[in-house]
Amino acid sequence: MSRATALLVCSAVVTAATAGCSGATGSRPGGGAPAYTVTPNSPAAKGSLDSFTWSLYAEPYTLDYALAYDYPPNTVLANVCEQLLRVTPDMKIEPGLAVKYANPDPKTWVYTLRPDVKFHDGSTMTADDVVASLKRHMDPATGSPWGSSFKNVASIKKSGPLEVTIRLSKPDALLNELMAASPGTVESATFLAKAGKDYGGPKGKVNCTGPYALDSWAQGDSLTLKKNTAYWNRSLTPKTDTVTFTFIEDSSARTNAFLSGTADGGYMVPSSSLAQLRTGSKGTVYFGPNTAASDLAVLDFKGPLGDLKVRQALSMALDRKSIVKAAAGGIGIPAKAPAARGAWALAPEKADDYFKALPEPEYDVAGAKKLIAEAGATGRKVTLVTSSLAPEISVVANAVQAAGKQIGLDVELKAVAPEAYSSIFVDPSARKGLDLVITNGYDNTPDPLEFYQYLRTGDFGNYGNWSDAEFDAAFDKANAEPDAARRAELTAELQRIAVRELPIIPLYEAPYSVFLGSRVTGAPTGIAQLYYPWAATIGAAQQ
Repeated sequence: MSRATALLVCSAVVTAATAGCSGATGSRPGGGAPAYTVTPNSPAAKGSLDSFTWSLYAEPYTLDYALAYDYPPNTVLANVCEQLLRVTPDMKIEPGLAVKYANPDPKTWVYTLRPDVKFHDGSTMTADDVVASLKRHMDPATGSPWGSSFKNVASIKKSGPLEVTIRLSKPDALLNELMAASPGTVESATFLAKAGKDYGGPKGKVNCTGPYALDSWAQGDSLTLKKNTAYWNRSLTPKTDTVTFTFIEDSSARTNAFLSGTADGGYMVPSSSLAQLRTGSKGTVYFGPNTAASDLAVLDFKGPLGDLKVRQALSMALDRKSIVKAAAGGIGIPAKAPAARGAWALAPEKADDYFKALPEPEYDVAGAKKLIAEAGATGRKVTLVTSSLAPEISVVANAVQAAGKQIGLDVELKAVAPEAYSSIFVDPSARKGLDLVITNGYDNTPDPLEFYQYLRTGDFGNYGNWSDAEFDAAFDKANAEPDAARRAELTAELQRIAVRELPIIPLYEAPYSVFLGSRVTGAPTGIAQLYYPWAATIGAAQQ
């Protein structure tokens, strides 16, 4: 199967649809100079560094690739572990640890591995390592959130010294694309067997092939990577010897770390600090391609939100333009669909048409109140979980609560600790008693079909256990289509169903963000940093 590699068609105003467009600009409300520019990379490094410090908004809960399912762990692992394929900063998929792949029949994927690749301990990567690494996701004992990605896999076998063959029970185009994300990560089979339960934790190690190796992890304080001098890809030889990650959950404290220089940079800049950091003299905020959208995910379809009229009413009561101003610092647009436009790099020439065909988000409080009455839901309680994990979560939660009050729906906010909030997305028991959660749902690959897989009946990412036979059938049809353009058309049908049925209520889309202090540059700016060795390209801003 060939990949569509062109980027999304740029429009005059930056939206998530133009998130992959180099040089795309957004206009200030009312006109004037561009508010921001979206590019895949910051200016190239001019020299090397001994070290830099990077700020994460939370400590990784693991560095086990099979359990990594969130921004903090993947931001670290992107530099340590590698996949068979790789997502590039400009949202393409290219060979990684596999030099090529083939799809000789609809139910078979064959990967030819790169020769002479060394793990951090000096051992050589083989087909056995790939087989063991991929199979871990399928083992219930691992508890991998990526396990459902392998639901159509019949076997994974070594078919040559440097060849691995995956055979399927039915066609699965998406599985191949996910070989560029956590499902395609390769770890030493020998190391996995020896590491046991400590693998990927603060007491253990990981032994992958990336440009950096894990040096130390002081739990609750910091995590340090060291340069891999034997890294196979000379074009990505690290420009910095040591990278130290610090964990700062409080957004104000994180902003102060940027301003004081105690942190040289960080992704996902607090939206409440965008204006301050953009106008300051301590560094630069860059905006990059993003596949993420902020949504309200329904967690319980047995309660009031099981009624489509209630979901429609809540959606209609949301003033999305005001939410963008308050929650995203004015950088973004109201979302028309659960999956962001930036995820549509698969067929960029058609993406605009697909979104133009969708209705604009309707803001109609009176109409919403009428729907609540028709559903017999006036006065009923809906519990929305909130957290201090990110300032925009609280902002959105308060907006949803206010919207509910206007239409007769009692939206109760339940505040939980940051780690408990993250658990909602990996632990079904953590969702008990909750009706809604604010998500920043993203694609790991530039294919929107990936996002919509999480709405399949029984999928791990289907948090509310929504089930729709029409949707499931449409998904299977899309996932069996090898042609990228045709698959995009079929995915557009999934999008239409999701917008109609609202198992997820779209909120807004915004570009990805990164802050770089004045002494560093070279970082990719977009969400591809989750699987691209972004730290390797960071170096000195001056020679």
